Amino acid sequence: MLSVYLDKNDKYWKVRKLVTEHNHELTPLGMVHLIANHRGLTEVAKSQIVGMQAHGIATSKIVGYMAADGDANSALVYLEGKAESDPMAIAKYNVTSDNRLANLIWADESSRVDYQYFGDVLAFDSTYKKNKYKRLVVIFSRSNNHKQTIIFGFGLLLDESLASYRWMLEIMCGKKSFVVVTDGDKAMIKAVSEVLPKSTHRLCAWHVEKNVTSNVKDADLRGLFRRWLYVDMATEDFESEWEQAVNEYGLCEK
Repeated sequence: MLSVYLDKNDKYWKVRKLVTEHNHELTPLGMVHLIANHRGLTEVAKSQIVGMQAHGIATSKIVGYMAADGDANSALVYLEGKAESDPMAIAKYNVTSDNRLANLIWADESSRVDYQYFGDVLAFDSTYKKNKYKRLVVIFSRSNNHKQTIIFGFGLLLDESLASYRWMLEIMCGKKSFVVVTDGDKAMIKAVSEVLPKSTHRLCAWHVEKNVTSNVKDADLRGLFRRWLYVDMATEDFESEWEQAVNEYGLCEK
């Protein structure tokens, strides 16, 4: 407790009484957000509510959505706020039939600038069930002129369906890439062919090596494949080594 008064003679506020002990237990950290003076909505969240109401969604359902999907809503509010302060940033998402977050994609200004300079080659790979939400995380990337990995954007997808991949690519690929590198996922490959029909599709070296490792038993031949995948070599040198390997290991058709 703190009690103060104005000393009219000295024209100063002075402390009359100070009690440093609390007279009740402090609110647990997990409950602080429920205290009245800690509640509040950002302008982005308010705009989201107004937009949902304009599309005929009842207030009770909006509140239920925001309460049940709190982590998703917090992420959306944060990313939309970043996009408002950064005109070049993007934060796009769609929802399921029951108004749950389905797919989300975002990229900041520096990532989009990098994409304009280096987006002629686009690699994207996904990790699955590596987060507590069991969602698919997609990273768009490639190497720059200094051979450094650069990130063009991120995607959080509901599933590995053609529709999810196509939605993500249509937003991401404002600039049409000449070469697109992916893993062996069939839906992903089909989405690339539909959204970027003029681009050349290639499988990433890691998945090719994994396939070779699983199917080729000869250690020396596996070593050759790794060399062909990762070593910077002239076309003539590769073709010469390939012809020699075909003869040595009997790789020709019988």
